[in-house]
Amino acid sequence: MGKILLTGVDGNLGAEAARVLMTLANKEDLIFVGYSEASLEPFKAQGIETRTANFNVYDGLEEAFAGAERLALISMPFVGAKRQNAHKNVVDAAKAAGVKQIIYTSLVNAGDETNPSVERKDHIYTEEYVKSTGLDYIFLRNSQYAEAMITNYFTYVKGDGVLKNSQGDGKMAYISRKDCAKAVAYALYRGGEYTRTILNINGPELMTISQFVEIGNKATGNHVTYKAISDEENYQIFDAMGVPRTTDGQFKKGSEAPFSSEGMVTFAQAIREGKMDTWTDDFKKLTGTDPITVQYMFEHNADFQIGERHSKDA
Repeated sequence: MGKILLTGVDGNLGAEAARVLMTLANKEDLIFVGYSEASLEPFKAQGIETRTANFNVYDGLEEAFAGAERLALISMPFVGAKRQNAHKNVVDAAKAAGVKQIIYTSLVNAGDETNPSVERKDHIYTEEYVKSTGLDYIFLRNSQYAEAMITNYFTYVKGDGVLKNSQGDGKMAYISRKDCAKAVAYALYRGGEYTRTILNINGPELMTISQFVEIGNKATGNHVTYKAISDEENYQIFDAMGVPRTTDGQFKKGSEAPFSSEGMVTFAQAIREGKMDTWTDDFKKLTGTDPITVQYMFEHNADFQIGERHSKDA
């Protein structure tokens, strides 16, 4: 049997997936891939085989993936043709290197052409491209990170106390990024039990943003309210925060919104239009554990912030 390979271990999601995977698999069965030797050093020091790779460039990827039977591709942190090309490079190199199965972190309801999320286009492109190669796959269609909205909640605690976005009354099964990482680790570890599978990685319950805010208020003692605004007004808020509209823009270091506004606003639109209200218990079936609740995350909010953007997209 070949090894199992985890990419993106220098990012937020990948680093947590690596931590979980090391509790499941033997170290000699693992390969961790990142952008720089420095980011890989902590894993190398623990006896993990590590390799550097830049997914924007095909050269060297086949060598980086050699000897792996299963590979987890954590989606890249930029949007559009650049991400699609990087994902294509990974898939092509994986197949050429003899990888049998791709685990890919996708988006809830990625297959719905009426889903307006700009992010969805890259995810369905990648899913379809993996299928076209004949490789086996597990697509992990993640709900929205609760951490993103918890960080957003505290932005308004420090502001005027009125959380504003264009989600309206749409519902989302918010899930912790830690649980999304756990799903990646378990999918890699248990990949042999699945073939050509789509798993929805959802939080424990569907809720509106108003309900999310109320849970936050009860857990923290704050008094944030929610106000629905238009998509254009949502863009204007992010513009005022210095958030770039696309991932080609300049991101402010330490920003409380380390995503492009185009991605966030079209995501809010998708939620408002009911395109993200998917709920399953696939996460529990995969990992054997219940997903972390929004209440718990608010009660331990210091551990559930979105953090800085980790992007090496040059």
